[in-house]
Order: sequence, then structure tokens, then C-alpha cells
Amino acid sequence: MTRVAAAIPAFQAEFSVGDVVRRTRPLIADVLVIDDGSLDRTAEVAQDAGAEVKSLTPNQGKGMALKTAFQVLFARGFDTVITLDADGQHLPEEIPRLLEARETGADLVLGTRDHLFAEMGSLRRISNRLSSRAISLAAGRPLTDVQTGFRLYTRHLIEATGFPGAHFEAESAVVVRAARA
Repeated sequence: MTRVAAAIPAFQAEFSVGDVVRRTRPLIADVLVIDDGSLDRTAEVAQDAGAEVKSLTPNQGKGMALKTAFQVLFARGFDTVITLDADGQHLPEEIPRLLEARETGADLVLGTRDHLFAEMGSLRRISNRLSSRAISLAAGRPLTDVQTGFRLYTRHLIEATGFPGAHFEAESAVVVRAARA
């Protein structure tokens, strides 16, 4: 049986992380928030919402927060981790869609935000599309939203590809490594 946990990297997210945790917990009981050196009440709000919190100090970057989450959760025997950003841009209610893709044998599932592109500023939209095209070329397959933090990772994938880097580039690197593997 697949054991699934949720990981939410958070930095200065006291106004949104509680809602993300509360909406995630009915779908995944085990929620770990990695507070990446926040100076606000992020850790306290996440814990009050029902998440376990691991704090990193000082701020070490999103990649390191995710790497820490994988180390903690895989060591506890979880074999699948769903990641969500703490800012509320991902819909926890769509977690079942990621899990359905996992049932087909996928080791990495990207929860794209195509439905939000119209709401993004033009510069952000252009940046997202350009980076998606560049990563698609490197990965050798079309990808529409490589910057999404709404993902499913398996233990097998992380053990096979590693999770490089301390910052945002780690998420793109693992996509390229996964596609090439």
C-alpha cells in the first residue's frame, strides 16, 4: 500500500499557510511544513492548523526545504510525497488528480497551473512559458508548467535522480533528470 505525505515549503507565509494545511489535511493526514527561516508566525500558524513543522535557520532556499522534507518523510517510510507551495496558489482539492496519475506508474507528476495563466502578470506569464520551453528542450519532452510547486514525487524517483540544489533550480533539474531517466 502506498504511503503518502504532503510537504509544504514555506517562507514568510503566515497569512496563507494555515489555509493550505487545513485544506490538505482531509486528503492527506500527514502534512509536514518546512519553515525556511521565516521571521513571521509561519511555523506557529502551520502547527495550529494541524501540520508538523520542521524549521530551517537561517533561510536556505526552497530546494533545501524540499530536500529536507524528502529526507524526513522517506526515512519515516512514506513512498510518495505531494508538494504544495504555501502561498495558496495550488488547490489541495486537486491532490486526487495527482494520485490518479501515480496509479498509472508515474514517479513525477506536475500539477500545472494553466487555469491561472490568465491571472498572472504578463512578465510572469512570459517567464513561465520561456522557462517551460527551455526545460522541455533539455528534458526532451513538452512540459507546460515547470515552475509549479504542486507535484507528486516518489521515493524511487528521488533515490534515482537525487534532488540537487538549494534554490528554485532544483525543481527544474529533477524534471530534466526524471525525463531523461
